[in-house]
Amino acid sequence: MEGADASRGPLAGIRIADFTWAWAGPHGTLLLAMLGAEVIKIESRARLDHARVISLMLGDTRGGIDESPFFNDLNLNKRSLTLNLKTEEARDIARRIVAVSDVVTANMRPGVLDRMGLGYEDLRAVKPDIIMLLSSAVGATGPERLNTGYAPTFAAMSGVVDYTGYPDEAPTLLSGSVDLRVGAMAAFAVLAALHHKQRTGEGQYIDLSSTEVMSAMMGEAFLEYSMNGRVPERTGNRDGAMAPHGCYRCQGEPGWISIAVGNEAEWAALRSVLEDPELGDDAFAGPLERWKNQDRLDEIVGRWTRERSADEAVTRLQQAGVPAMPVHTGATLAADPHVRERGILQKVEHPKLGERLVVGPPWKLEGAGIRRASPLLGEHNQYVLGEILGLSQEEIERLEKADALK
Repeated sequence: MEGADASRGPLAGIRIADFTWAWAGPHGTLLLAMLGAEVIKIESRARLDHARVISLMLGDTRGGIDESPFFNDLNLNKRSLTLNLKTEEARDIARRIVAVSDVVTANMRPGVLDRMGLGYEDLRAVKPDIIMLLSSAVGATGPERLNTGYAPTFAAMSGVVDYTGYPDEAPTLLSGSVDLRVGAMAAFAVLAALHHKQRTGEGQYIDLSSTEVMSAMMGEAFLEYSMNGRVPERTGNRDGAMAPHGCYRCQGEPGWISIAVGNEAEWAALRSVLEDPELGDDAFAGPLERWKNQDRLDEIVGRWTRERSADEAVTRLQQAGVPAMPVHTGATLAADPHVRERGILQKVEHPKLGERLVVGPPWKLEGAGIRRASPLLGEHNQYVLGEILGLSQEEIERLEKADALK
Protein backbone atom coordinates (compact mmCIF):
# COMPACT_ATOMS: atom_id res chain seq x y z
CA MET A 1 0.00 0.00 0.00
CA GLU A 2 1.18 3.53 -0.81
CA GLY A 3 1.10 5.23 2.59
CA ALA A 4 0.67 8.81 3.71
CA ASP A 5 3.66 11.17 3.56
CA ALA A 6 4.81 11.61 7.17
CA SER A 7 7.07 14.52 6.20
CA ARG A 8 3.92 16.55 5.46
CA GLY A 9 1.92 15.42 8.48
CA PRO A 10 0.95 17.83 11.28
CA LEU A 11 3.47 16.19 13.64
CA ALA A 12 6.29 15.87 11.11
CA GLY A 13 9.63 16.15 12.92
CA ILE A 14 8.24 15.07 16.31
CA ARG A 15 9.87 11.97 17.78
CA ILE A 16 8.25 9.87 20.53
CA ALA A 17 10.00 7.33 22.74
CA ASP A 18 7.14 4.94 23.38
CA PHE A 19 7.30 2.58 26.38
CA THR A 20 3.58 1.74 26.25
CA TRP A 21 2.09 -1.72 25.82
CA ALA A 22 -1.27 -3.55 25.75
CA TRP A 23 -4.09 -1.47 24.18
CA ALA A 24 -4.67 1.94 25.76
CA GLY A 25 -1.13 3.31 25.57
CA PRO A 26 -0.35 2.02 22.06
CA HIS A 27 -3.65 3.39 20.74
CA GLY A 28 -2.63 6.86 21.88
CA THR A 29 0.75 6.70 20.15
CA LEU A 30 -0.94 5.14 17.10
CA LEU A 31 -2.99 8.32 16.66
CA LEU A 32 0.16 10.43 17.03
CA ALA A 33 1.98 8.23 14.52
CA MET A 34 -0.90 8.68 12.08
CA LEU A 35 -0.40 12.44 12.45
CA GLY A 36 3.18 12.06 11.26
CA ALA A 37 5.19 11.65 14.47
CA GLU A 38 8.07 9.19 14.45
CA VAL A 39 7.15 6.71 17.18
CA ILE A 40 9.90 4.40 18.44
CA LYS A 41 8.27 1.54 20.30
CA ILE A 42 10.68 0.30 22.96
CA GLU A 43 9.93 -3.33 23.79
CA SER A 44 11.71 -6.51 24.82
CA ARG A 45 11.57 -10.27 24.51
CA ALA A 46 12.11 -10.30 28.28
CA ARG A 47 8.73 -8.54 28.70
CA LEU A 48 6.70 -8.92 25.55
CA ASP A 49 3.85 -6.58 24.81
CA HIS A 50 1.04 -9.07 25.43
CA ALA A 51 -0.84 -7.68 22.43
CA ARG A 52 1.73 -9.66 20.42
CA VAL A 53 0.56 -12.95 21.90
CA ILE A 54 -2.86 -12.63 23.51
CA SER A 55 -6.12 -10.69 23.59
CA LEU A 56 -7.52 -10.45 27.11
CA MET A 57 -11.04 -10.80 25.69
CA LEU A 58 -10.50 -13.27 22.83
CA GLY A 59 -7.62 -15.42 24.07
CA ASP A 60 -4.37 -16.41 22.40
CA THR A 61 -3.56 -14.98 19.00
CA ARG A 62 -2.61 -17.29 16.18
CA GLY A 63 0.99 -17.64 15.06
CA GLY A 64 4.09 -16.13 16.62
CA ILE A 65 4.97 -12.81 18.19
CA ASP A 66 5.06 -11.08 14.80
CA GLU A 67 1.69 -12.43 13.65
CA SER A 68 -0.84 -10.81 15.96
CA PRO A 69 -3.61 -8.88 14.18
CA PHE A 70 -4.35 -7.04 17.45
CA PHE A 71 -0.77 -5.80 17.70
CA ASN A 72 -0.81 -4.81 14.04
CA ASP A 73 -3.99 -2.77 14.42
CA LEU A 74 -2.55 -0.86 17.41
CA ASN A 75 0.98 -0.24 16.18
CA LEU A 76 0.74 0.89 12.57
CA ASN A 77 3.44 3.34 11.40
CA LYS A 78 5.68 2.67 14.41
CA ARG A 79 9.28 1.49 14.64
CA SER A 80 10.39 -1.28 17.02
CA LEU A 81 13.54 -1.21 19.12
CA THR A 82 14.27 -4.03 21.54
CA LEU A 83 15.86 -2.94 24.81
CA ASN A 84 16.23 -5.21 27.82
CA LEU A 85 15.74 -2.54 30.46
CA LYS A 86 16.98 -4.92 33.13
CA THR A 87 20.49 -4.03 31.94
CA GLU A 88 22.21 -0.71 32.56
CA GLU A 89 23.46 -0.66 28.96
CA ALA A 90 19.87 -0.72 27.69
CA ARG A 91 18.76 1.93 30.14
CA ASP A 92 21.60 4.15 28.93
CA ILE A 93 20.44 3.66 25.33
CA ALA A 94 16.91 4.59 26.42
CA ARG A 95 18.20 7.86 27.89
CA ARG A 96 20.10 8.62 24.69
CA ILE A 97 16.91 8.09 22.69
CA VAL A 98 15.01 10.42 25.01
CA ALA A 99 17.75 13.03 24.53
CA VAL A 100 16.85 13.21 20.82
CA SER A 101 13.08 12.88 21.32
CA ASP A 102 10.28 15.33 22.05
CA VAL A 103 7.88 13.08 23.95
CA VAL A 104 8.06 10.01 26.19
CA THR A 105 4.97 7.87 26.78
CA ALA A 106 4.49 4.98 29.18
CA ASN A 107 1.61 3.09 30.84
CA MET A 108 3.49 1.17 33.50
CA ARG A 109 2.60 1.27 37.17
CA PRO A 110 3.79 4.51 38.86
CA GLY A 111 7.35 4.15 40.15
CA VAL A 112 8.51 1.44 37.73
CA LEU A 113 10.42 3.81 35.45
CA ASP A 114 11.76 5.76 38.44
CA ARG A 115 13.34 2.60 39.84
CA MET A 116 15.12 2.09 36.52
CA GLY A 117 16.45 5.62 36.47
CA LEU A 118 14.00 6.57 33.71
CA GLY A 119 11.54 8.68 35.68
CA TYR A 120 10.59 12.22 34.72
CA GLU A 121 13.30 13.90 36.77
CA ASP A 122 15.91 11.48 35.39
CA LEU A 123 14.85 12.20 31.83
CA ARG A 124 14.70 15.96 32.39
CA ALA A 125 18.40 15.73 33.21
CA VAL A 126 19.10 14.56 29.65
CA LYS A 127 16.34 16.58 27.91
CA PRO A 128 15.13 19.57 30.00
CA ASP A 129 12.14 20.30 27.73
CA ILE A 130 10.94 16.70 27.43
CA ILE A 131 7.21 15.98 27.53
CA MET A 132 6.41 12.83 29.49
CA LEU A 133 3.01 11.18 29.72
CA LEU A 134 2.53 8.43 32.28
CA SER A 135 -0.83 6.68 31.99
CA SER A 136 -1.86 4.40 34.84
CA ALA A 137 -4.99 2.87 36.34
CA VAL A 138 -5.81 5.59 38.87
CA GLY A 139 -3.01 8.12 38.54
CA ALA A 140 0.44 8.51 40.08
CA THR A 141 -0.77 10.03 43.38
CA GLY A 142 -3.27 9.00 46.04
CA PRO A 143 -3.66 5.92 48.25
CA GLU A 144 -4.58 3.64 45.33
CA ARG A 145 -1.79 4.78 43.00
CA LEU A 146 -0.05 1.40 42.91
CA ASN A 147 -3.18 -0.48 41.83
CA THR A 148 -2.96 -2.16 38.46
CA GLY A 149 -5.84 -2.44 36.06
CA TYR A 150 -7.13 -3.07 32.56
CA ALA A 151 -10.08 -1.62 30.69
CA PRO A 152 -12.83 -3.43 32.66
CA THR A 153 -11.22 -2.17 35.88
CA PHE A 154 -11.08 1.43 34.66
CA ALA A 155 -14.70 1.26 33.59
CA ALA A 156 -15.90 -0.22 36.87
CA MET A 157 -14.01 2.20 39.11
CA SER A 158 -15.05 5.22 37.05
CA GLY A 159 -18.75 4.59 37.62
CA VAL A 160 -19.61 4.27 33.94
CA VAL A 161 -20.34 0.53 34.21
CA ASP A 162 -23.09 1.09 36.76
CA TYR A 163 -24.54 3.66 34.38
CA THR A 164 -24.48 1.33 31.34
CA GLY A 165 -27.05 -1.34 30.50
CA TYR A 166 -30.73 -2.07 31.00
CA PRO A 167 -32.62 -1.19 34.19
CA ASP A 168 -33.63 -4.78 34.93
CA GLU A 169 -30.23 -6.32 34.21
CA ALA A 170 -26.74 -6.27 35.71
CA PRO A 171 -24.31 -3.47 34.83
CA THR A 172 -22.70 -3.93 31.41
CA LEU A 173 -19.02 -4.88 31.26
CA LEU A 174 -17.01 -2.46 29.11
CA SER A 175 -13.61 -3.49 27.78
CA GLY A 176 -11.66 -2.64 24.61
CA SER A 177 -13.63 0.51 23.84
CA VAL A 178 -12.48 1.89 27.20
CA ASP A 179 -8.83 1.40 26.24
CA LEU A 180 -9.40 3.28 23.00
CA ARG A 181 -11.00 6.20 24.82
CA VAL A 182 -8.07 6.36 27.24
CA GLY A 183 -5.64 6.23 24.33
CA ALA A 184 -7.44 9.04 22.51
CA MET A 185 -7.33 11.18 25.66
CA ALA A 186 -3.60 10.47 26.01
CA ALA A 187 -2.99 11.61 22.44
CA PHE A 188 -5.02 14.77 23.09
CA ALA A 189 -2.98 15.52 26.22
CA VAL A 190 0.28 15.12 24.31
CA LEU A 191 -0.97 17.46 21.58
CA ALA A 192 -1.87 20.06 24.22
CA ALA A 193 1.62 19.72 25.75
CA LEU A 194 3.27 20.09 22.34
CA HIS A 195 1.23 23.24 21.74
CA HIS A 196 2.32 24.61 25.12
CA LYS A 197 5.95 23.78 24.34
CA GLN A 198 5.70 25.50 20.95
CA ARG A 199 4.53 28.70 22.68
CA THR A 200 6.76 28.62 25.78
CA GLY A 201 9.61 26.18 25.20
CA GLU A 202 8.57 24.31 28.35
CA GLY A 203 8.15 20.55 28.68
CA GLN A 204 5.41 18.85 30.68
CA TYR A 205 4.80 15.91 32.99
CA ILE A 206 1.34 14.48 32.30
CA ASP A 207 -0.14 12.19 34.96
CA LEU A 208 -3.10 10.52 33.24
CA SER A 209 -5.56 8.40 35.23
CA SER A 210 -7.38 5.93 33.00
CA THR A 211 -10.21 5.73 35.53
CA GLU A 212 -10.63 9.51 35.60
CA VAL A 213 -10.73 9.60 31.80
CA MET A 214 -13.87 7.48 31.90
CA SER A 215 -15.39 9.46 34.79
CA ALA A 216 -14.87 12.67 32.81
CA MET A 217 -17.01 11.25 30.01
CA MET A 218 -20.13 10.96 32.17
CA GLY A 219 -20.41 14.53 33.39
CA GLU A 220 -24.21 14.52 33.18
CA ALA A 221 -24.30 11.79 35.85
CA PHE A 222 -22.25 13.91 38.25
CA LEU A 223 -24.43 16.93 37.55
CA GLU A 224 -27.59 14.90 38.16
CA TYR A 225 -26.30 13.91 41.59
CA SER A 226 -24.71 17.21 42.60
CA MET A 227 -27.62 19.39 41.48
CA ASN A 228 -30.63 17.13 42.02
CA GLY A 229 -29.42 14.56 44.57
CA ARG A 230 -30.32 11.69 42.22
CA VAL A 231 -28.10 8.82 41.16
CA PRO A 232 -28.80 8.10 37.48
CA GLU A 233 -30.06 4.61 36.72
CA ARG A 234 -29.45 2.39 33.71
CA THR A 235 -31.88 3.18 30.92
CA GLY A 236 -30.75 0.92 28.09
CA ASN A 237 -31.23 2.65 24.73
CA ARG A 238 -33.75 5.17 25.96
CA ASP A 239 -33.20 8.91 26.09
CA GLY A 240 -34.06 11.43 28.77
CA ALA A 241 -36.37 13.38 26.47
CA MET A 242 -36.84 11.73 23.06
CA ALA A 243 -39.38 9.00 22.37
CA PRO A 244 -39.43 6.71 20.55
CA HIS A 245 -35.70 6.21 20.99
CA GLY A 246 -34.23 2.73 20.73
CA CYS A 247 -33.28 -0.33 18.70
CA TYR A 248 -36.04 -2.33 17.00
CA ARG A 249 -36.06 -5.88 15.63
CA CYS A 250 -36.53 -6.45 11.91
CA GLN A 251 -36.74 -9.51 9.68
CA GLY A 252 -33.59 -11.37 8.69
CA GLU A 253 -29.99 -10.70 9.64
CA PRO A 254 -28.65 -8.27 10.63
CA GLY A 255 -32.09 -7.58 11.94
CA TRP A 256 -32.00 -4.40 13.98
CA ILE A 257 -32.45 -0.70 13.30
CA SER A 258 -32.26 2.37 15.52
CA ILE A 259 -34.89 5.12 15.55
CA ALA A 260 -34.67 8.45 17.39
CA VAL A 261 -37.56 10.92 17.14
CA GLY A 262 -36.56 14.34 18.45
CA ASN A 263 -39.31 16.77 17.41
CA GLU A 264 -42.88 17.06 16.23
CA ALA A 265 -41.96 17.05 12.52
CA GLU A 266 -40.16 13.73 12.93
CA TRP A 267 -43.06 12.35 14.95
CA ALA A 268 -45.51 13.32 12.19
CA ALA A 269 -43.21 11.64 9.65
CA LEU A 270 -43.11 8.46 11.73
CA ARG A 271 -46.90 8.37 11.97
CA SER A 272 -47.21 8.80 8.21
CA VAL A 273 -44.94 5.81 7.58
CA LEU A 274 -46.39 3.44 10.18
CA GLU A 275 -50.02 4.36 9.45
CA ASP A 276 -51.06 2.87 12.78
CA PRO A 277 -54.24 4.40 14.25
CA GLU A 278 -53.00 3.73 17.78
CA LEU A 279 -50.41 6.47 17.33
CA GLY A 280 -53.22 9.02 17.31
CA ASP A 281 -54.12 8.13 20.89
CA ASP A 282 -54.00 10.89 23.51
CA ALA A 283 -51.22 8.87 25.21
CA PHE A 284 -48.91 10.07 22.41
CA ALA A 285 -50.27 13.61 22.00
CA GLY A 286 -47.00 15.36 22.93
CA PRO A 287 -43.33 14.70 23.72
CA LEU A 288 -43.96 14.23 27.46
CA GLU A 289 -46.87 11.85 26.89
CA ARG A 290 -44.82 9.79 24.44
CA TRP A 291 -41.93 9.67 26.87
CA LYS A 292 -44.19 8.50 29.71
CA ASN A 293 -45.72 5.76 27.54
CA GLN A 294 -42.59 4.37 25.93
CA ASP A 295 -43.37 0.72 26.64
CA ARG A 296 -46.57 0.87 24.63
CA LEU A 297 -44.95 3.08 21.96
CA ASP A 298 -42.02 0.69 21.53
CA GLU A 299 -44.46 -2.19 21.10
CA ILE A 300 -46.25 -0.39 18.27
CA VAL A 301 -43.03 0.61 16.49
CA GLY A 302 -41.54 -2.85 16.95
CA ARG A 303 -44.66 -4.46 15.51
CA TRP A 304 -44.09 -2.51 12.28
CA THR A 305 -40.34 -3.12 12.04
CA ARG A 306 -40.65 -6.87 12.66
CA GLU A 307 -42.68 -7.20 9.45
CA ARG A 308 -39.88 -5.69 7.31
CA SER A 309 -36.21 -6.12 6.57
CA ALA A 310 -33.80 -3.60 8.07
CA ASP A 311 -33.05 -2.15 4.63
CA GLU A 312 -36.72 -1.64 3.78
CA ALA A 313 -37.56 -0.13 7.17
CA VAL A 314 -34.61 2.29 7.14
CA THR A 315 -35.25 3.36 3.55
CA ARG A 316 -38.90 4.15 4.14
CA LEU A 317 -38.23 5.97 7.41
CA GLN A 318 -35.35 8.03 6.07
CA GLN A 319 -37.26 9.03 2.95
CA ALA A 320 -40.02 10.38 5.17
CA GLY A 321 -37.58 12.33 7.36
CA VAL A 322 -37.37 9.99 10.36
CA PRO A 323 -33.87 9.58 11.85
CA ALA A 324 -33.21 5.85 11.42
CA MET A 325 -30.15 3.73 10.70
CA PRO A 326 -29.32 0.02 10.50
CA VAL A 327 -27.42 -1.51 13.40
CA HIS A 328 -24.28 -2.76 11.66
CA THR A 329 -22.36 -5.93 12.33
CA GLY A 330 -18.65 -6.00 11.58
CA ALA A 331 -19.34 -7.62 8.21
CA THR A 332 -22.05 -5.19 7.10
CA LEU A 333 -20.02 -2.20 8.29
CA ALA A 334 -17.03 -3.31 6.21
CA ALA A 335 -19.28 -3.60 3.15
CA ASP A 336 -21.12 -0.31 3.71
CA PRO A 337 -20.76 1.98 0.65
CA HIS A 338 -20.23 5.12 2.76
CA VAL A 339 -17.54 3.45 4.86
CA ARG A 340 -15.78 2.30 1.68
CA GLU A 341 -16.05 5.71 0.02
CA ARG A 342 -14.55 7.42 3.08
CA GLY A 343 -11.64 4.98 3.17
CA ILE A 344 -12.17 4.16 6.83
CA LEU A 345 -10.89 0.64 6.22
CA GLN A 346 -7.58 0.55 4.41
CA LYS A 347 -5.34 -2.21 3.14
CA VAL A 348 -1.85 -2.62 4.51
CA GLU A 349 0.75 -5.26 3.63
CA HIS A 350 2.28 -6.97 6.65
CA PRO A 351 5.41 -9.11 6.14
CA LYS A 352 3.97 -11.98 8.19
CA LEU A 353 0.19 -11.51 8.08
CA GLY A 354 -0.01 -10.54 4.43
CA GLU A 355 -2.61 -8.06 3.25
CA ARG A 356 -4.80 -6.81 6.09
CA LEU A 357 -7.74 -4.44 6.40
CA VAL A 358 -7.08 -1.92 9.17
CA VAL A 359 -8.96 1.09 10.53
CA GLY A 360 -7.55 4.39 9.33
CA PRO A 361 -7.70 7.73 11.17
CA PRO A 362 -11.16 9.29 11.60
CA TRP A 363 -9.94 12.63 10.20
CA LYS A 364 -8.67 13.79 6.85
CA LEU A 365 -5.46 15.82 7.16
CA GLU A 366 -2.76 16.36 4.59
CA GLY A 367 0.15 14.00 5.23
CA ALA A 368 -1.70 12.08 7.95
CA GLY A 369 -2.71 8.44 7.68
CA ILE A 370 -1.32 4.93 7.43
CA ARG A 371 2.17 4.55 6.01
CA ARG A 372 3.08 0.99 6.91
CA ALA A 373 2.11 -2.06 8.93
CA SER A 374 3.16 -2.66 12.52
CA PRO A 375 6.85 -3.46 13.06
CA LEU A 376 8.35 -6.87 13.59
CA LEU A 377 9.96 -7.22 17.01
CA GLY A 378 13.28 -5.39 16.88
CA GLU A 379 12.85 -4.61 13.19
CA HIS A 380 14.37 -1.14 13.50
CA ASN A 381 17.25 -1.80 15.89
CA GLN A 382 19.83 -0.96 13.24
CA TYR A 383 18.03 2.19 12.17
CA VAL A 384 17.53 3.59 15.67
CA LEU A 385 20.92 2.64 17.06
CA GLY A 386 22.93 3.31 13.91
CA GLU A 387 21.21 6.17 12.09
CA ILE A 388 19.59 8.05 14.97
CA LEU A 389 22.15 7.47 17.74
CA GLY A 390 25.20 7.01 15.52
CA LEU A 391 26.46 3.81 17.13
CA SER A 392 29.02 1.78 15.21
CA GLN A 393 28.28 -1.76 14.12
CA GLU A 394 30.86 -3.01 16.60
CA GLU A 395 29.07 -1.22 19.45
CA ILE A 396 25.70 -2.62 18.36
CA GLU A 397 27.13 -6.12 18.29
CA ARG A 398 28.64 -5.60 21.76
CA LEU A 399 25.21 -4.57 23.08
CA GLU A 400 23.68 -7.68 21.53
CA LYS A 401 26.25 -9.92 23.22
CA ALA A 402 25.54 -8.20 26.54
CA ASP A 403 21.81 -9.03 26.17
CA ALA A 404 20.99 -5.31 26.17
CA LEU A 405 19.00 -5.68 22.93
CA LYS A 406 17.13 -8.79 23.95
